[in-house]
Amino acid sequence: MLFTEFRFLIFFLIVFSICWGLPKNSQRKVWLLLCSYIFYGAWDWRFMSLIFASTVIDYIAGLMLGQDLPKRQRKAWLLVSLVANLGFLGFFKYYNFFIDSAASFLGFLGLSASFKTLDVILPVGISFYTFQTLSYSLDIYWGKLKANKNFLDFALYVSFFPQLVAGPIVRASDFLVQLKESRRFDRVDVRGYLMLFLVGFIKKACISDNLAPTVDRYFNNPDAYTAVSSWLGVLSYTTQIYCDFSGYSDMAIACAGLLGYQLCLNFNFPYFASNISQFWRRWNISLSNWLRDYLYIPLGGNRQNAILTYRNLMATMLLGGLWHGAAWNFVLWGGLHGFALAVHRLWSQGVSQWAISYFHRTGDKPKKHSTLAGDRELSPRFWNIGKLVGCLLTFYWVCITWIFFRATDLASALAVVRSFVFFDSPGTQDLGVGALWIFIPLAIVHWVAYRGGLSHWWRRIPAWSFAGIYGVVVALVVPFVPLGYTPFIYFQF
Repeated sequence: MLFTEFRFLIFFLIVFSICWGLPKNSQRKVWLLLCSYIFYGAWDWRFMSLIFASTVIDYIAGLMLGQDLPKRQRKAWLLVSLVANLGFLGFFKYYNFFIDSAASFLGFLGLSASFKTLDVILPVGISFYTFQTLSYSLDIYWGKLKANKNFLDFALYVSFFPQLVAGPIVRASDFLVQLKESRRFDRVDVRGYLMLFLVGFIKKACISDNLAPTVDRYFNNPDAYTAVSSWLGVLSYTTQIYCDFSGYSDMAIACAGLLGYQLCLNFNFPYFASNISQFWRRWNISLSNWLRDYLYIPLGGNRQNAILTYRNLMATMLLGGLWHGAAWNFVLWGGLHGFALAVHRLWSQGVSQWAISYFHRTGDKPKKHSTLAGDRELSPRFWNIGKLVGCLLTFYWVCITWIFFRATDLASALAVVRSFVFFDSPGTQDLGVGALWIFIPLAIVHWVAYRGGLSHWWRRIPAWSFAGIYGVVVALVVPFVPLGYTPFIYFQF
């Protein structure tokens, strides 16, 4: 059931109406839990047992971790949670990948090996809700969170349908406290969430889904197209995946907000980032923070020497790439981002040390936009040019890495890179390069939104005007929604 489908709108209208019609908060939570299971079961009812098993295991593990037990027993219960969650994820998502990789490696060594692969269906959303429950157990073990004794609250935390299948990844410390407080409709920002849902719908249904055929056509046979067409194909995918994933996050946050619950911001204009570190603070923020708090920092973070710090950074991004999919191209994608983050960190430290050395030597105090070469200051215009160059270079690098994320295999990825970076392609077909102009108005609208130009005008108009304008916009949008089923890209993760 997609957020952009008409049946979901009917489903949500029923959920919303009955939820706020129930007089007690406990009744609303029971209703939302039932609806969440219906939502998940609509995809494949057989996997409802999987999410329920994960819920029960981590609920019990959390209760035991919250008790004053010997350290060995607490470690044992944490291990139960880790083995169960990573076991589910490893079997359904990575079993065939590791089996095929092991067979290929043995074949490379000259050893014949044959392993049986399984026809396993990947449960939708398993990567997201397993990370949620893992963070819950780890937070209790580290003493950052108290165990939740209310099974209803915990079950709703795990299966809350707006963010169940593609995030944002919600922390127990942020969501469980909301379940303890009674929700009130008069505190819901109805206009704000309706606008956010509409923005997310337009991103997904009108932009991402309309770009999908162009992206598929190019990446299915990149050698057949010209080098200029490669730019259309790569830029189309760069736009598609952002509008697809951020559109889902927008609609998920909006649906949760209309039901009285707040989810974390997951995208903050990442393509305007001026460096790769800033990009990862703006792209899939909930996953970036999860990897930082539960992988990078436990590995040692930057508290060790430089070599170990870069090792931790690279390991985090490689595993983050593997989280996205059971294929080596995802691992390579993560490695490329890890490499860029390491280079940026090294460069930033070099600039910082240079600045400290300079000001210590001269006795001057740092000035805003200082040239580090005297008392003169950079003009705001020159400073903005520097940020623009950084933004363009970051965007260009991100586009290159998306090639490995989208390509069907390494050979086709390298073919796209050769065409996109070096303008070297054997193809002669034209993908319709005139469509490149469409990215200019999209970029302008995105920039205006980034600068806050579309923020609050709709809050100042009367309710009847808001309703009328909203209806007109919806009527104008609907004709641009392509027919057919186009799932969200991140459903496969």
